[in-house]
Amino acid sequence: MAFQLGEDNDAGMNEMNLIPLIDIMLVLMIIFLVTATVANPSIPLTLPQTTAEVVDLPPENITISINAAGDVAWNGDVLTLDALENRLNEAGKAERQPTIVLKADKESRYDTVAQVMSRASGAGLSDIAFATDN
Repeated sequence: MAFQLGEDNDAGMNEMNLIPLIDIMLVLMIIFLVTATVANPSIPLTLPQTTAEVVDLPPENITISINAAGDVAWNGDVLTLDALENRLNEAGKAERQPTIVLKADKESRYDTVAQVMSRASGAGLSDIAFATDN
């Protein structure tokens, strides 16, 4: 005695199910259509004019380094204090005054740092930042 449940179909599945593939393609098509309309707006626009001023770019940074021996460097070029004063005066006459980043060795003399700061102040440059190691 044998029992039989269901049909006698031993052939199995002979064709591929395309419904999940169609679902994925529809979702991708909807995503494409939404992004295409956002990237290229279909409504022509005329933007309003304003009287606001355009903000200028930030001024350049000048790095002044002082080593332990008392040598002063302007962006890597070693200078005397008189030549440094001339460059500071030229920078002080610029339309946008630069920021001075002062890098002084911890063993450098306070007098040299004070001389550089005094000459920068005399040139009208008051935006001075001190660089340190963390």
